[in-house]
Formats: sequence, structure tokens, C-alpha cells
Amino acid sequence: MSRIFQSLGASPEEIPGLWIAAPLTGLLVQPIIGFLSDRTWSARFGRRKPYFLIGAILSSLALFFVPYSSVLWIAAGFLWILDASINISMEPFRALVADQLPEKQRSYGFVIQTLIIGIGTWIASNLPWMLTKLGLEDDPTEQGIPLNVKVAFAIGAFVFLASIIYTVITTKEYPPENEELLKEENKNGSFFKDFIQSISSMSSNMLKLGLIQFFSWFAFFTMWSMATPALTDYVFHAPAPNKTEYNLEISSQKLEFEHLNGVYQNAADQVGSDMGVYGLSSMAFALIVVFYSAKRSVNRKFIHLSSLVLGGIGFIYMKFIPDPSYLWICFSLIGISWGSILSMPYAMLSSSVDAKKMGLMMGLFNMFIVIPQICAALGGINFLSQFFGTSAIAPMLLAGTALLIAGICNLFITDKNAIHG
Repeated sequence: MSRIFQSLGASPEEIPGLWIAAPLTGLLVQPIIGFLSDRTWSARFGRRKPYFLIGAILSSLALFFVPYSSVLWIAAGFLWILDASINISMEPFRALVADQLPEKQRSYGFVIQTLIIGIGTWIASNLPWMLTKLGLEDDPTEQGIPLNVKVAFAIGAFVFLASIIYTVITTKEYPPENEELLKEENKNGSFFKDFIQSISSMSSNMLKLGLIQFFSWFAFFTMWSMATPALTDYVFHAPAPNKTEYNLEISSQKLEFEHLNGVYQNAADQVGSDMGVYGLSSMAFALIVVFYSAKRSVNRKFIHLSSLVLGGIGFIYMKFIPDPSYLWICFSLIGISWGSILSMPYAMLSSSVDAKKMGLMMGLFNMFIVIPQICAALGGINFLSQFFGTSAIAPMLLAGTALLIAGICNLFITDKNAIHG
């Protein structure tokens, strides 16, 4: 998305603000969808499956059309629709893992989910680069968005929808223990009443995990929104040219712009490919934990603390690498933290919430994911990056510092049920 925004003329300082629709949508949508899915049951369609099927259909449509945006506000609008739809799918998926597995298998289940996410992350990040190697033109069209990016988004839309349909067809959900009680609760229940009660009854363990999530997701939002402009500029020395600074009716200026834009697009392809490494390393992390946790209990607190610290080191090392060929090391370390973020907090959380409210509580927990992203988008990245200097790499140093803080915050976790599982 940041590459699309830059191709449509956005400056690096404007990019975090253009991303704000995504976390704002999650703040509103996920608790509502979690509440509704808790109270849904159909012998034919199940509890969680109807929601992530609807979300997948809407997400796939948005994914397909995003790269055809002609101006910034259209691209930002599509991102809003896309993220709303993804949130409809994502929250029921997390609740489904907790629904289907007993307590002793939840670490294993969430790590398996992380493993599959890692595979998807690596393929998706490399798609534009792969398509260029297959012969698709990397030169931007009149709209400024390269053909390989458009095809990559179309492939993503198809894979997303196909994988959700496969899950819906092949997954059987367990019915509620008491269907009559569920119907009675649906008659008397109220989202706002349950929402307020759930917030007021949050366990200390959930609040501590929330603090960890705050700094973790601030870091990754910074990476997603700013890695392309930061790394193309600082590491590849190929910043995106500002189209408004060139008179394209003058042939010499047009040629200069096209040359600089071509260099930037190639650098952006390489950044995407390097970022894909974090999907591979998160997959490797997941494999190791899967094999270990299949038969043994794991110390979730220690794993998460160590993983976040390694990710923080990966971000900070970006400033010191001698050339772009070392970027894979940075993203390998970041991938370890990403693998842990996608599994350990949810495994620790599921040990301390009411199973009947799993969807709502997962949705509430999502507040600790989206609030830091909103803070980052509303100026947090631009303001706090100044403490790390004025170079293009400053946002990545900020992300690294945030992950180190998140790692240290794990020391506050003391609930033995959450730590071991």
C-alpha cells in the first residue's frame, strides 16, 4: 500500500496518515464481529465461518481494485474497505482456534496458524519481484502503479477467497453446550452492555499483555507504512521522485523522472522481496515451536520476550548494514518477533478469558493492536522519529526501540497459567 501511495504522489510524511483507516476500522469492527460470532450458531454454517466467508468475499473485491486507484483518496478509501473486510474475517479466525482446541493444545494451534501466515507473507512480499522476473513490465502505467503490482494484488484476492472457501468447506465447528441457553442470551443480550462489562472485568493479565501488544504493533505498523520509503531512500539510495517537481512536457525532465522512477520501482521490488524474508523466518520460528510444543509445555513469556528483543535488534541493525545485501539478516530477526506476536499473546490470553465470550474478548484485545496504530498514524511516527535524527531510516530505529520496550514489558507477566502452556 505504501508503494501505491508513493506512486500516486504521496510524500513519506503523508503515508502514516493515509494508513489510519485500517486501525480505525479494526477498533470498531472486531469487537462487534466477535460479539456477534459468540452468539451465532447454525447447524449448517457454524458459528465463526459465516463471518470470515463474508469478510473474504468483500476483501477479495477490494484487493483486486486497490491498485487501479487513480488518486490518493481513492486508494485510501479502498484500504478502508479492505481492512474492514479483513477484520470481519480475522477475528472469528482467532476465536475459532481457541474454540476448537483444548487449553493444552492452544500454543500449538496458534503457532500452526503462524506457520501458515509466514508462508503467505513470504509469497505475497515476493510476488511483484517474481512477476517482474517472469516478464511483466515493472514500468508504471499512466496511473503510476506498475503492472506487476496490479497482478500481485489480483493473485492475492484469488488466493484469499479460495483459502477461506476451503476452510469453510473442510472445518466442522462444535455446537454450543446448551443451544437453548444461547437463544435466551441472544434475546436478553446487548452488545454495549456486554462490551462495558467486559472492559470493566479485564484481567490484569490481559492488561499486561495489552501493554506488550501496544509497543509491538506500533513497531510493525511503522514497518508496514514506512519500510518502503525508508529503505529505498537510506539503503538503496533510490527515493521516490516527486512527480509535481517535474514538467513532463519537457523531454529532458520527463526522461529524468522516468529514470528516477524506474530506479525507485526496482528498489521497491527488492525491498518487498527482502521483507518477505520475515515471513520465512516467522515460519521457521513456528516450525521449531510446533515440534517442541506438540509434546511439551513451553514458557510463553520467555519465548515472547526473547523474540521481541531479537526483532528490535533487527530494526536497529538496518542503520548499520554496509549494503542492501544484508537486509535479509534484519528481516530474519524481525520475522522471529512477528512469529511470536501472532501466537504467544493469543495463547496467553486464551488461558484467562471466559470461553463463552472468546470472540468478544479477542475483539477487545484487538484494541491493544489498533490503538497504537492509530497513535502512529496520527503523527506518532513523524513526531517520535525526530528523536532518532532526520535521516530516512529514523522510523525503523523507532520501530526497533518500540520492540525492545515490548520485550521488556513481558517481565510484568506473572500468571503461571498464561506463562506455561
